[in-house]
Amino acid sequence: MRILDESAKGLTLERMGLWGDSLEVIHRSIKRPNGMILVTGPTGSGKTTTLYTILDILNTPEVNISTIEDPIEYQMPRINQTQVNPKVGMTFAIGLRALLRQDPDIIMVGEIRDKETIQIALNASMTGHLVLSTLHTNSAAAAIPRMVDMQAEKFLIASTVSVIVAQRLVRKICPDCRKEYKLSKEQLEDFKKNVNLEELDKVIEKSNLPEMKNIKKIEDVTFYKGSGCDRCGGEGYKGRVGIYEVLEVTEAIQKAILANSTANEIERVAKSEGMYDMMTDGIIKAIQGTTTIEEILRVTKE
Repeated sequence: MRILDESAKGLTLERMGLWGDSLEVIHRSIKRPNGMILVTGPTGSGKTTTLYTILDILNTPEVNISTIEDPIEYQMPRINQTQVNPKVGMTFAIGLRALLRQDPDIIMVGEIRDKETIQIALNASMTGHLVLSTLHTNSAAAAIPRMVDMQAEKFLIASTVSVIVAQRLVRKICPDCRKEYKLSKEQLEDFKKNVNLEELDKVIEKSNLPEMKNIKKIEDVTFYKGSGCDRCGGEGYKGRVGIYEVLEVTEAIQKAILANSTANEIERVAKSEGMYDMMTDGIIKAIQGTTTIEEILRVTKE
């Protein structure tokens, strides 16, 4: 059973943990009149919340927004929401076909599960609709081979998908019992084994975040953790925030898709163009004092 807090709506992308270039890429993509925005990650990683937050930004009286979901998790005013019901033949693919006859500007498909749904969704985004959906993959780059596995045409993927967001949820440090600490020698060694320090240095340098200004090497960094108090039930954590990697489908990525590149090759191209992975995004949030190193390693190693 999943219990959802209706008052949790009204979130912003910033409050969910997006920042910097990643945030700009998403804002740029949602302003486009057509194309596809995909959010990927395992079950319970906050994909639907991200999509609802984007819909909330786009939800103005001038646009016609329709969704097909399983189940409808939040009721949204002004949006035509449809529930999937396979028992009566109402699948994602059939529902999506019916929606397209109602002239929507923006379509949200709860999840792309099969060949038929991906083909209709790609064709819809090709013919002037903005399509938002989710996929189950572990990284942003892995979404592309996954779509090819579902027999989607590579040229269609390259020309319609505008951004792929991969995400996980990590617990936030309780603000009432947060305390500073420095990594011990053993922790530092373990940290260096698990984290791409070169990539982290580049992101820190480019980030312009006030907490990053005086960082010269990882040994100098002050990290934080919760000691546990009554407010957080002795856990040291309270609330959750997302860690993300945002892959923008640029010309170089389009070429990589058409060349039938693997997920690793696509990721390499994206990183050379400035994308940072979830681990790096998480470490930045740990340096800022939002979450702990242990949380980031737990979630990204899964």
